[in-house]
Amino acid sequence: MTKLRSDAQRRVVFQYLVPVHVDVEDGLVCSVTVIDETPVENPTVLEGNADYLEEALKAADDGQPWPSWQFGY
Repeated sequence: MTKLRSDAQRRVVFQYLVPVHVDVEDGLVCSVTVIDETPVENPTVLEGNADYLEEALKAADDGQPWPSWQFGY
């Protein structure tokens, strides 16, 4: 009998909408900034154990001041 890892049973991936700032130069997207201080609202489970969603949301939205994420040059 194979024993499942306890952390595998509690894994959940979810998504929610956040505001982004997009810089476009000469018709090309050059930078995207995700404003991730936005509270988690209306999450959608993508994969994993949906029963763990409430606990995962509390961990993801614990009020700590996260910086924005930037992609591009």
